[in-house]
Amino acid sequence: MHIAFKPTTPRANRLKPQFSWKPQPRPGATARRYLAQRPSMANAGLIAGLVYLILVLVLFSVLPTSSSRGTTSVLTSPHLPTKQGAGPIAAWRKLCELHPTECQVNPMESETIQLTPRIWLLLASVNQWVNATIKPRADVDRWGMEDHWDFPRDGYGDCEDYQLLKRKLLVRAGLPARALRMTVVLDEAATGHAVMLVRTDRGDFILDNKRSDILPWHETGYIYIKRESDEGVDWVWLGAAASLHKVASSR
Repeated sequence: MHIAFKPTTPRANRLKPQFSWKPQPRPGATARRYLAQRPSMANAGLIAGLVYLILVLVLFSVLPTSSSRGTTSVLTSPHLPTKQGAGPIAAWRKLCELHPTECQVNPMESETIQLTPRIWLLLASVNQWVNATIKPRADVDRWGMEDHWDFPRDGYGDCEDYQLLKRKLLVRAGLPARALRMTVVLDEAATGHAVMLVRTDRGDFILDNKRSDILPWHETGYIYIKRESDEGVDWVWLGAAASLHKVASSR
């Protein structure tokens, strides 16, 4: 992804979160059906990983759906302010032609997710598994163009492809797509980058292919440009909101 302007970002020392769940990479049970389309990746390591993710989501399915106990140990984060009027990028429009359901907004869905330890476990497991399973490959090498959004069915993808797969798996696990928004940022090198914004009752968090930890948006070191709207097909501006902390990539 390429964005022309390069605003500067204030930096400060990173604040330590109250809670950080760091499970080992576990594939997701809902990924099994999707990955069946990719026989080239059906090796012993992947099969073993799928077994682990099946166990994770089996555990997820039997845990209580909500609990007042333990929720205070989950991170909190401010919500990102938005402003209407941002158009989607060209690659997103093309994705919508190929996969129309990815761009549809269901107004009956919740705009936020209740962030319990159970949901945090699901988010962390899917985030780590996709990051560990999909191998990075630039769009120009994979598609012959600088920006193309699609699912990483061959096991390779650019930043946005990781996030699209994460969202598909999380939606299949029961989370509302309306609370999982594709987001365009400038990374620590002032380069265009795509992440997934998870909107919760405890604030906005970021799933990223550059790191396995889930961070509050203001602890990523990114500048936030725009994201999908949760009201319709248009996107919303994020006002070039700058996070306060520069965090080294864990990948």
